[in-house]
Amino acid sequence: MSNTDWLTVAGIGVLLVTSAFFAMAETAFVRMNRIRAMSLEEEGRKGAKRLAALLQEPENTLNLVLLPILLSYTGVSRAAALRSLRAEQEARAGHDRPIWRAFDRLTRPSPAFRVIVAAAVLTGVGLLISSHLKIGDLDQGAPELRPDSQYNRDVAFMRANYQGSSDAFVVMVKTPDNLCVSYETLSQVQLLEWRLQALPGVIDTNSMATLSTHMVAELNEGSLKWYQLVPTQGILNAITTMAPRELFNQACNTLPVFVYLRDHRSDTLNSVVATVNQFTREHASDRIRFLMAAGTAGFEATTNIVVRQSMREMLLWVYGAVIVLCLVVFRSVPAVIAAVLPLAMTSILCEAIMVALGMGVKVATLPVIALGVGIGVDYALYVLAVMLARMRAGASLDMAYHDARLFTGKVVMLTGLTLATAVGTWALSPIKFQADMGILLAFMFLWNMIGALVLLPAVCCFLMRPRHMWWPGNVTQDVATGSLKRTT
Repeated sequence: MSNTDWLTVAGIGVLLVTSAFFAMAETAFVRMNRIRAMSLEEEGRKGAKRLAALLQEPENTLNLVLLPILLSYTGVSRAAALRSLRAEQEARAGHDRPIWRAFDRLTRPSPAFRVIVAAAVLTGVGLLISSHLKIGDLDQGAPELRPDSQYNRDVAFMRANYQGSSDAFVVMVKTPDNLCVSYETLSQVQLLEWRLQALPGVIDTNSMATLSTHMVAELNEGSLKWYQLVPTQGILNAITTMAPRELFNQACNTLPVFVYLRDHRSDTLNSVVATVNQFTREHASDRIRFLMAAGTAGFEATTNIVVRQSMREMLLWVYGAVIVLCLVVFRSVPAVIAAVLPLAMTSILCEAIMVALGMGVKVATLPVIALGVGIGVDYALYVLAVMLARMRAGASLDMAYHDARLFTGKVVMLTGLTLATAVGTWALSPIKFQADMGILLAFMFLWNMIGALVLLPAVCCFLMRPRHMWWPGNVTQDVATGSLKRTT
């Protein structure tokens, strides 16, 4: 055997030993459990802490170890390799299928202009629809479930047949000590209750003022003439001794006003919050303050306010980070614009889809909008990085996009279709929230893919012609002809 043969055998032996090592490591990792790892960590065993950390997310470690082993055994068949090479040679020779040639024409002014106009029209329609996007829940009962679910049907039955509600909005009235049941305080509370009871989403209210009104009438043989809040403080104090303790605190400086709602939809909560805010502005004083909010509906209303305030701020931070990092990596403002414009369009259309699906923005749905930006920028970077590298090496925009489509474009398309198909199956789920998320995520995955393969090259046609590019020191451009040439 020659020296080359011995080196080949030695290399095969090293690879076999390495494969065996990783296979044993994978087997040992699978057989290990978190409890055993924690026990070893408590015993102070060396490496136990790192093992426990790996077991927190075992799928990441298994993917890193197991997938290379599987690939080493399966590999790529000769027929698949020849088919891939033949397809690449045909594409470079201009014998692509018509659909791929249509993609390559997107870097020419006329098709690119039509694509940009269509994108602008879609964005305008999306902006118009997304202006109706609401914050919070839009359905009665549990919005995560379908309207015909057993729970939502039970809630609808109870609401239709009984004057009860599980959606309680509580306004806290703060006063000086021992003045929570003064006539001045109770008269203000009663006035607030009258305004709240006039709202269509309010079933009833309850407070110390309501109890005092009822008790005065009951103490006078139920006469309706006495169904009012009397200005006699002695009577009010006497009623306080018979009142449930949940209507005021021990120091008598806090008085809750319970507002029972028909549902916790966004419009219902917004109307209650707006009414309380307006009443507070009209009747604010140093002695009596109206504070929001407690109760299940109160907490949800507060959450909606925070979500409304943080929604645009979150998008600004996400887009800001994307723009800064792309600018640092690409060193090209036109390239950053080309990468960000499809993302902005996807965010707008995502909000329009949420309106069409009857979804409101809340804690559970807010991260999905940011997820669309994160996935979309990946697609754009895959295509744009190859285009920039080819153009800085002297290729034209058409050839740069052609090479990017052959190299990473197929991966982008495969990834987008795979992810969209996977999450699209959620639409069949009996859980409404999961079904809506499946439709929304499938749309974002597909539209980000389309944006990276269609809109991005069209934008580059007008922004990234060679005169706009930053070039390495060994590449120059002929001003007269626009051609590129290398310098030594």
